[in-house]
Amino acid sequence: MQFSESWLRTMVDPKMTSAELSHLLTMSGLEVEEVEPVAPPFTHIVVGHVLETAKHPNADRLNVCQVDVGTGTTLTIVCGAPNVRPGLKVPCAMVGAVLPPGADGKPFEIKLGQLRGVESQGMLCSARELKLSEDHGGLLELPDDAPVGQNFRDYYELNDLKFTIKLTPNKADCLSVLGVAREVSALTGIELKQPTFKKVDVTTTEVLPVKISAPDLCGRFSGRVIRGLNAKAETPHWMKQRLERSGQRSVSALVDISNYVMLELGRPSHVFDLDKIHGGLDIRWGKAGEELKLLNGNTVKVDDWIGVIADDKELESLAGIMGGDATAVSLETQNIYLEAAFWFPQAIQGRARRFNFSTDAAHRFERGVDFATTVEHIERITALLIDICGTAQTQVGPIDDQSPNLPKRAPVSVRTARAVKVIGVPLTDALIADIFTRLGLSFTQEPGVFSVTPPSYRFDIEIEEDLIEEIVRVYGFENIPALPPVAASAMLADPENTRSLFAISHKLAALDYQEVINFSFVEEAWEADFAANLQPIKLLNPIASQLSVMRSTLIANLVANVKYNLNRKVSRVRVFETGTIFLRSKETQDGPLSVAGFDQPKRVAALAYGAQVEEQWGQATRAIDFFDVKADLEALFAPTVLHFTKIDHPALHPGRSAQVQCGDKVVGFIGELHPRLQQKYELPLAPVLFEVDASALQQRVVPSYREISKFPAVVRDLAVVVKQAIPAQDLLDIFAREQKNNAACKILQAFVLFDEYHGKGLENDEKSLAFRFTLQDTENTLQDDAVDAAMNVLITAISKLDGAKLRT
Repeated sequence: MQFSESWLRTMVDPKMTSAELSHLLTMSGLEVEEVEPVAPPFTHIVVGHVLETAKHPNADRLNVCQVDVGTGTTLTIVCGAPNVRPGLKVPCAMVGAVLPPGADGKPFEIKLGQLRGVESQGMLCSARELKLSEDHGGLLELPDDAPVGQNFRDYYELNDLKFTIKLTPNKADCLSVLGVAREVSALTGIELKQPTFKKVDVTTTEVLPVKISAPDLCGRFSGRVIRGLNAKAETPHWMKQRLERSGQRSVSALVDISNYVMLELGRPSHVFDLDKIHGGLDIRWGKAGEELKLLNGNTVKVDDWIGVIADDKELESLAGIMGGDATAVSLETQNIYLEAAFWFPQAIQGRARRFNFSTDAAHRFERGVDFATTVEHIERITALLIDICGTAQTQVGPIDDQSPNLPKRAPVSVRTARAVKVIGVPLTDALIADIFTRLGLSFTQEPGVFSVTPPSYRFDIEIEEDLIEEIVRVYGFENIPALPPVAASAMLADPENTRSLFAISHKLAALDYQEVINFSFVEEAWEADFAANLQPIKLLNPIASQLSVMRSTLIANLVANVKYNLNRKVSRVRVFETGTIFLRSKETQDGPLSVAGFDQPKRVAALAYGAQVEEQWGQATRAIDFFDVKADLEALFAPTVLHFTKIDHPALHPGRSAQVQCGDKVVGFIGELHPRLQQKYELPLAPVLFEVDASALQQRVVPSYREISKFPAVVRDLAVVVKQAIPAQDLLDIFAREQKNNAACKILQAFVLFDEYHGKGLENDEKSLAFRFTLQDTENTLQDDAVDAAMNVLITAISKLDGAKLRT
């Protein structure tokens, strides 16, 4: 929302500086994003009056002008503007004037000089030279009543400021100068001066037939016929000035007046060319297959989700968004139909965005516009139309006002005690009553409780917290004392058996991974590729067309991060992310941190791509592999021991992937990216990645003291021949089971696979796995019989595997 300070001060003029006014608005919730002067600085420019012009004796395109600047002497000024003529009033820069900087960034000083042999005692200025606009078609023509000799900055009110306010969506009532003035009046206690006008007399009984077929679209529709207007009339200078300083371009008197009242009162309205309307108007929902050419030149297709205004032959307007080209007014228009309506916000929201454009009208209607003042605002527009475009033949019809479905205004209660608790200051009933009175909110009062009926222009007051917000805005955020918390506080130790996600992130960073943060919404194709999820959770209102679904895995984002880095010549990438995924779940119920039907667990995922270590002289370069990342994952879970079982995963290599088990629970997966996806996403090398439950990572075994043996350990090796299909993990699981359950194996301290052999001496479907066992007792030196007993137990256990035997 942009407006000039001088316009605001015509409605409410607090005794404060521009900076103080800006600060006041910002602290009340109307953030002033920018305050800038309406014109750059310049000096010694006055209103000049061209008395005579004559052709320059030495230049065909120059004129020698005699200009009165109110000093008693006439200045001779050489000018080449095409529109210079006797009688013209124009800004005149006298000798010594300093104009705004040009293209070189330096101020331009006017000096006494000669142009083609004729002395020039100043310069007549265009709007572009004064940096008032980009119009360079000629001199800036001033009205005939401009006082000669007056300082041009004072005459043109160029010491004014433009305020740009960044409004939150709930403050639709401030999308007008009147709305902002209402706020300033409430905040300062200064009386509000609303725009006044004289009601125009009705001179004809003509009424255009209007039918409201969709009361859920249009709650109120007011309109009137006006005939005999002069559309070629010039928009007054004061109106043009206010429009321009509000970011609006002057088009024509009929359009300018409609835009002006929208900025002044917050009421979007529309002016139809009456002679182009066929029969009457029907306010209804669109029909599939209907088309409408808009004022911006676009042709759009509508359906039953889009509200329209139609006549007996064709569509004329997108309801609450933009008028149609068929009934657009022009400079030849003489007869108009003026309408002002209330469109339900939910019937306008999202419609303009569907057609990839936004309008001032849609911006206001989708947030809520006053439904009680359509008639008064039509009277205001009519008064301006008659004053500016009226002729002796002008006829004004009565206002046809239809209100089939006005919004119901339910009272909202607020408790003084609740407001005190939320705001944290000792408010009284009297203070709250005063605030509501200043805001123009009607209320009834009981001790400690107020029942407030929202005004027709406020659509943001629905619950108690909305009224508490109004109380604190007017009370003043700066008046809330900064006090330390009074609640008792204690330093609580974190449980030893859990760790934070922050600690996990630190651990991954120590393992040479860099943290990334990605959007939780992803491309729909990613869900199909990386999770085989053909029915992802879709967003109703995505921020970008491609980011349309919620992710059910983190790895797609990590692959995208790798691709991004590769495109920027980064060949070694190690990244991780801790984030939420989104899954459908019938068991999940609504709660403080949950939504019924959707499970939102946290996951930790990491990906390594490229070289195992940075290029260096002391170690040969090799590509990262499955076991490098597996070691990182085991270090992350340590001292908990993980188990890995082969799986088929849509995103992972069929022979280089595994599910991760922590105890009896599957907590994630690890593997190399599937060759199909590696090719699709154009990755020269295959990245290795894992994704695990964050909750499983956060749980850890509390270290317990165990006596360190003073006696030497015994190391034994065992080579076992098994079928190729039997994974080494099966044998490791057997050893772990015997270590836990068999008394003879209690001396077994550790075991590890250290070799796998294929080749001579073995069948094609066989492999040899070599294990190293460390045995130790804490009380005695181990004897051979105890070691042999333990090894025999292990040999007996593995011999039960199909085809397993000792290698000789």
